[in-house]
Amino acid sequence: MPDYVIGEHENITGIEKQIPDQIEDKKRKQYRDLDNVIERYSKKPGQLIGILHKAQDIFGYLPEEVQTYIADKTGTPVSEVNGVVTFYSLFSTEPKGKYKLKVCLGTACYVKGAQEIMDALKEHLKIDEGGTTRDKLFTLESTRCIGSCGLAPILLANEDVYGEITVKDIKKIIRNYQKGEKIES
Repeated sequence: MPDYVIGEHENITGIEKQIPDQIEDKKRKQYRDLDNVIERYSKKPGQLIGILHKAQDIFGYLPEEVQTYIADKTGTPVSEVNGVVTFYSLFSTEPKGKYKLKVCLGTACYVKGAQEIMDALKEHLKIDEGGTTRDKLFTLESTRCIGSCGLAPILLANEDVYGEITVKDIKKIIRNYQKGEKIES
């Protein structure tokens, strides 16, 4: 397949030309999935939070265009949809990483060194709390007590719980997630 010259130094091969179509196909599927959710949930009043939750599962976050789409499809003012999205902390208007790292900063975890864990993660990942790495692999957040104070300090990586974690454990955990390996917590 021939290369196509775009600019002075840019060539696009046949595979690279297909990428925009694949992105469009993915987007169309996401919106079809969202239409199904809206159809299923909007039959009962008061289902906006459920629709938003499922939309976030589909898209990974709730950008303005998705909020506007939901508003149009449900007959809800955009301001109301955005108000719900920005009020509840479970919703995000920014893309999140594949792995959401949450450091418990509740009292027991804090006393046992959770802030040092948070600082080590910030330094190692080169992001601040609430940030996402450039490769969209990690998002770093804090959380309050998760009810496992006997394991303090605690790091959550999506659904995985790492208890009695130390700063020394951070590099190994991050490296394993970068490799796509799950490690025993």
